[in-house]
Parts: sequence; C-alpha cells; structure tokens
Amino acid sequence: APVVCVCTYCIETDGPAIVRINLFVRSIMTISDIKMEYSVQLTFREQWTDERLKFDDIQGRLKYLTLTEANRVWMPDLFFSNEKEGHFHNIIMPNVYIRIFPNGSVLYSIRISLTLACPMNLKLYPLDRQICSLRMASYGWTTNDLVFLWKEGDPVQVVKNLHLPRFTLEKFLTDYCNSKTNTGEYSCLKVDLLFKREFSYYLIQIYIPCCMLVIVSWVSFWLDQGAVPARVSLGVTTLLTMATQTSGINASLPPVSYTKAIDVWTGVCLTFVFGALLEFALVNYASRSGLNKANRAADIHKENLKKKRRDLEQASLDAASDLLDTDSNATFAMKPLVRHPGDPMALEKLRQCEVHMQPPKRPNCCKTWLSKFPTRQCSRSKRIDVISRITFPLVFALFNLVYWSTYLFREEEDETF
Repeated sequence: APVVCVCTYCIETDGPAIVRINLFVRSIMTISDIKMEYSVQLTFREQWTDERLKFDDIQGRLKYLTLTEANRVWMPDLFFSNEKEGHFHNIIMPNVYIRIFPNGSVLYSIRISLTLACPMNLKLYPLDRQICSLRMASYGWTTNDLVFLWKEGDPVQVVKNLHLPRFTLEKFLTDYCNSKTNTGEYSCLKVDLLFKREFSYYLIQIYIPCCMLVIVSWVSFWLDQGAVPARVSLGVTTLLTMATQTSGINASLPPVSYTKAIDVWTGVCLTFVFGALLEFALVNYASRSGLNKANRAADIHKENLKKKRRDLEQASLDAASDLLDTDSNATFAMKPLVRHPGDPMALEKLRQCEVHMQPPKRPNCCKTWLSKFPTRQCSRSKRIDVISRITFPLVFALFNLVYWSTYLFREEEDETF
C-alpha cells in the first residue's frame, strides 16, 4: 500500500486521498477586456476523510467539532492555477471554518476573492461569447497520493439574480484537467463559465452613432456645389468625429494582431465618411474645370462674332464700291457719290447709300447670355451628386446585409458550447 506523509509522520493508506470540491459563486465583480481577467467572490469547500480524526459521538449527541485553526490538521495543497490575485475575508471575523465529523470526515469552507486570468478571443467583438475558467490543481501531490473530484449532485452553485454590467452568465460546465509533467501526473479540476456579451450597450453606444455619422456625411450630396465652406466643414467634422469614435473604441480593448468585428464596422464607416469628402472634391474639380472650359468657349464665341461683324462691314463697303464702278447709265436707287480715298467722310457717306442688300443677321442676345453659363459642365458635376445620393446608401445597405448575416451566423455557431 502507498505511504502518504501527512503532518509530521507517515501513515499507510489503501490508495490516494480523495478530496471532493464544491463551489458557491457569490458574485462576479468585473470582466476586463483590456487585462483579459475577471474577478469573482466565492465560497470554496472541500471535503475529505482523515482516519486519524475519528472520535466518539457520544451516542449521537455530538454532530461535529469546529476548529478555528486550520493549521492544526492536514489539508490538501490545492491552488488556483490561473489566479492573478486573491485574498481571504476577515471582516468581522475570519470567514473560514473546519468541521470534523465523528467518522473522520473533514469539511473545510472559506470565502475568498480571486482575480483570474481569462484569455479572450475578440474576433467577434462585440458579438462574442467568452469562456472564463476557474482551475484548481494539486501543487505537490501526484494522483498516486491525492485526487480531486467534484462533489456529487450539484458541485457548483451560482447566486440567484446574478447581474453583470456588460455580460450575461449563460451556463457553466465542470470538467477535469489533469496535467502531466516530468515529476508525475497532478489532479486538476476546472469550471468553465460561458459569458455572453450584452449587445444592446454596443448597439446604442457604437453602431447607431456610427450609422448616424455616415448618414450625416451624405447631407453634403444635397448641398449646392458652390457651398464650399459648408460641404468642407461637414465632411471634415464627420471624418474627425468618426476617427475619435474609433480611437475611443480601441482604447477600451487590448491591442491584438487580428481584425475584430468592430474593426470591420468602424473601418467601413470611416471609409464611407472619407468617400463623401472625396466626392465633394471630385464635384468641385469637375465644376471648376467645366467653368474654365465654358469661359474659354465664350471668349472664342465673342471673337468670332466680332470677326463676323467686321467681315460684314467690309463686305458692305466692297459692294458699294462695286456699284459705283458700273455703267453710269444704269439706274440706281441712290445718289452717285465719288469715293475719295483721303476723304474721312467717305465711309460715313457710303453707309448712307441705299444699297439693296440682305442685312446681316444680328446675334441672338439670349443665346449669347446663356453661353456664359457652363450648363453642360454643371450637369456633369450635378450628375456626380445625384449618382452619389443613390450609390452611397445602396452600398452601405449591402454592407450591413453582409456584415450582420456573417457575424450573427458565426455567433450562432459559438452557441454549440
């Protein structure tokens, strides 16, 4: 039979000492995403049998003995393997007791507060579920000497109406986690707590504000393309607000090497806001380039009109001169005038001649006035705004459809725990 050394001497046993564990979760204070840890307060109980502690119950009149000094008896060397911090409670009296029953059974109960490591996978954040474990193992005794078992029936109890600020405790699962090292195999117990993140908080604080910022950035599509200060101010303000929102979200999370669901959302929203600002830059460029082309076209049109006017005047003068050079017996509906090249009044006299010619067409003043406005180019820049009014909402709606269907479906897959 194996020999187990307890206290200061050794005794022979028929096998390893069996210690049964029971937990009562009183409260879960915090679950930190940044530090990847959670704090829990619980009542820890373990029960085993020590044959040396048997005593006479005086014909059933003595139920058990209570000890106030735990170091007076042998105790299992249990420790919490994923513990970061922990302490006992001593207000008003130490919250610990040891009961020894007549058959040698020992019950040890203590209230403790623990801060435990909880490695998290944040790929689906904030649509995620997290599994936080509580691991208990033997520090020095191998399974040949000491074995931990869960108490039959209900080994883990949770206080009723347990409320967490951002999580919901869906369920828990008890299991064994024995570990093998080069010194032997050690008994280990664990309880896995499944926490579901409350999405309503993030819907109100993150998703809806981001949607509103994206929609506000689309208001610039309905503003006049000449309202440069208004459209630039709107675009820059929404872009900075979206960037600040993204920075605030990342500040509440640990830096990880993978992309989270919230990163996809904020990244796409930031892209839409930035795209609205770039759209105005494109509209402004198209408007200005069109205006320059229209101005050049108007100048060319004016020069052509002036040239036509000069050509018509010259044609009138040439026609009058040709009529004067014809046969003197011909009948004219005007007084014959002698053209003297040096006479300054010759041109004025020629204009008074009753030459029967088709008068030149006067330019259309309305068309000349409308030609000053770059209607074609304005329609091109306006067309960009009209297309953006339709394209941006449709693409954003398509993104929402893909985003929610993808991540909600993956969230349902996690429910198989």
